[in-house]
Amino acid sequence: MRAFVLSKYDTAVHAADVPEPSVGERDVLVRVQAAGVNQLDEKIRAGEFRAIRPYRLPIVLGHDVAGTVIRVGAGVSRFAIGDEVYARPRDRRIGTFAERITIDESDVALKPASITMDEAGSLPLVALTAWQALVEIGEVRRGDKVLIHAGAGGVGSIAIQLAKHLGAEVATTASGANADFVRMLGADHVVDYRSEDFEEVLSGYDVVLDSLGGENLEKSLRILRPGGRAVGISGPPTPEFARAAGLNPLLRLAMAVLSRKVRAQAKRLGVAYTFLFMRASGEQLRQIAELVDAGAIRPIVGRVLPFEEAADGIASLTRGGIRGKVVIRGA
Repeated sequence: MRAFVLSKYDTAVHAADVPEPSVGERDVLVRVQAAGVNQLDEKIRAGEFRAIRPYRLPIVLGHDVAGTVIRVGAGVSRFAIGDEVYARPRDRRIGTFAERITIDESDVALKPASITMDEAGSLPLVALTAWQALVEIGEVRRGDKVLIHAGAGGVGSIAIQLAKHLGAEVATTASGANADFVRMLGADHVVDYRSEDFEEVLSGYDVVLDSLGGENLEKSLRILRPGGRAVGISGPPTPEFARAAGLNPLLRLAMAVLSRKVRAQAKRLGVAYTFLFMRASGEQLRQIAELVDAGAIRPIVGRVLPFEEAADGIASLTRGGIRGKVVIRGA
């Protein structure tokens, strides 16, 4: 089958013929009809995660999929041939920039009935990230004040909607050109990051979802109320993450060093910092599909490309300027 392969870190993916995926006992074989492009794909391509998520190259990239089940393993009980599904395949089993992919059935959910394949293909990774940050870690409740950085982006555009559904008062950072767009998604307060410093206009927040790291994360800690929590998806990784990921002692030490400044600052301020590297979950996608079909969340697709232009889709992430997600349509 045809796929887009990364053969060497920090080089472009390229089209290649690869073996047809084998179907395990608990696997479903999905014909890929849409595959979302994520910053995680670009970071893996650039080698940024080789220490904490090393892959044996060559590898097919792609973490989002929507498509149709065309074969099931002998032990599969939740899905049947012909089902329209969506998924974020678990780590070590990614590869949605291909004609077909096998996925463990526990990572799969039925596609929301009310949206297109392109829209469904844009959702899994960003929706799971938002869910795990706001529902699991942040435990956002009605009346909480939540700041979501980069509100017009893939994660931010879904996180704003989810936070609003949970009853939060939502602030976000965005360019002036995207102010009306993020307000339409549900943002109550919009800070133009080009002309305003969010630290000077926001305070007393319960939860911050930070996708930028660095100085942005440090400022985010300072606008939290005592007992508040920042969830970072760009790092730095923490010792807790290293232990949960089963990393070796040397890497655990490295994570401790990398995150020492942020953790110390959080402790001084009486707040918490958690690094999130989202995980696959078919059950969470099932709950997200219910919210989509109920109208609480709608996917934001900024650009759809044909399969042959997958490499350009990944490259476009470094250029920015796209609302929501880039989606590669199946071959």
